[in-house]
Amino acid sequence: MIERLPSDSECGNGCGKLVGMAAKSDGNAGNPVSHFGKQIHKERLARGWSLDELERRTGIAAGHWSRIENGKRPPTEKIALAADGVFTERKGWFLEFYEESRTWAPTGFRDWPEYENKAGALREWSGNGNVPGLLQTQDYARALLETYPGVGPQIVSARLANRMTRQQRVLFRDDPPSAFYIIDHAALYRLVGSPGVMAAQMTHLADFASRPNVVMQILPAVAHPATQSGFLIADDAAYTEHIVGGLVFTEAETVTSLEIMFDTLRTECYRASESAAIIRRAGAVWTGESRRSAEPTAETA
Repeated sequence: MIERLPSDSECGNGCGKLVGMAAKSDGNAGNPVSHFGKQIHKERLARGWSLDELERRTGIAAGHWSRIENGKRPPTEKIALAADGVFTERKGWFLEFYEESRTWAPTGFRDWPEYENKAGALREWSGNGNVPGLLQTQDYARALLETYPGVGPQIVSARLANRMTRQQRVLFRDDPPSAFYIIDHAALYRLVGSPGVMAAQMTHLADFASRPNVVMQILPAVAHPATQSGFLIADDAAYTEHIVGGLVFTEAETVTSLEIMFDTLRTECYRASESAAIIRRAGAVWTGESRRSAEPTAETA
């Protein structure tokens, strides 16, 4: 029976050893997901195998191997073990690479993609005062990742590649989820990178808010218990995050309580149309077209 692998575990963000391993082969140190796929492709062609032959030998669908080779899906432990099983000359390289790549992902987040990848609906509140990771432009994400202390450019590049891969996997799949985002008003005016980076980020948010499967709302500077941390809800699971880690919850009671929290948070937000206008005004501030400052409270709407 051919396994179709409906969901993948998160590809981690890599580490110094991981980057070094990638650099030794093809200079693709900035993207461990792509590097893993290229190594599969290299070994398969060296043996003259088609994707169908690789499927026959591993029991994993040819289409899934194709997405792995093209860097469109991150590797999983099952994939790494299968690769080591047929490419024995590499002496366990694929599993070693996969395990190294996981060491950068927050422990709690490693299990989250199992739920996120197949979710029909996503709800996210980014309580850290920044634009949510799924909605960040590449330049915004890079500038934010560069602020972490003790993190060098190679690690930033690998983490950035992982974040961009996650966006493609979740938001641009064939059946993207219905997505509900609540963004802190302060995030629109907190400088990340440069005014140009912020202007482009505002344009990206405005474009994304116009998608038919997306509802985006801005939360003004009001008190609410949810402002103590961020969280995501994917159907019947939830992920909460704080500065040093996060946790995945699948208990119905906990997920339901967070759904209620999200709904009460939405009641404090600007309407979607008002939120879109607020994002456009923030973009005008960063481009210099307008010098209007952010409205501090809901009463000024």
